[in-house]
Amino acid sequence: MTTLPGGPTRILIADDQEDVRSGFRLILGSQPDMTVAGEAADGLTAVDLARTLRPDLVLADIRMPGVDGLEVTRRLAGPGVPDPMRVLVVTTFDHDDYVRTALRDGACGFLLKRSGPGLLIEGVRAAMAGDVLISPQITVRLLQHLAPTTVPAPAPAPVASPSPSPLTAREQEIARLVAEGLTNAEIGEKLYITAGTVKTHIANVQAKLRVRNRVGIAAWSWDNGLAGPAPRE
Repeated sequence: MTTLPGGPTRILIADDQEDVRSGFRLILGSQPDMTVAGEAADGLTAVDLARTLRPDLVLADIRMPGVDGLEVTRRLAGPGVPDPMRVLVVTTFDHDDYVRTALRDGACGFLLKRSGPGLLIEGVRAAMAGDVLISPQITVRLLQHLAPTTVPAPAPAPVASPSPSPLTAREQEIARLVAEGLTNAEIGEKLYITAGTVKTHIANVQAKLRVRNRVGIAAWSWDNGLAGPAPRE
């Protein structure tokens, strides 16, 4: 994958709505380690520009004229692509089949536009670090679908673990809130700490649990009785 050592992350924004592209441009351009290298209003243009400009990262919406974001992802990052690029899907639509298809075809993250600018910036940096970031709301739903086979039913009372948790009490609390689908900002508000402090705690939790993202934290929380699946309607 293309990277520019020592320079800002070059980003191509692909979205058919001008106001969305403008908003992303302002958010990303405000970061010292990011710059917008180009913009595209449809999928075919996005693919052509990506192959010409060779950005470090492509932000792709799902629904665009001509070729949608899933096909953009497949063409730029999918199996068999000789020199795959990083593609981060940022969309309004969080259908499960979209998430599965995007990740299967090489997307390095799947974010919802409503998740806010903080998670967008975090998603870009995670992608550049080789991680996969998924919006918290999607994380919880994906785990709910796995609940019948991988998540034990909540016990009426805590059961003593044969080995102590590797996490501190505060880290366990944060892991539980991650499993409940809260964003960093929401966790910060709930615990009266800054979003930056939450991010640091989450990084420590990931290191201690040896997981790569919020999905791993949530799965560990469910497996260890800190949180459980919400009732399905």
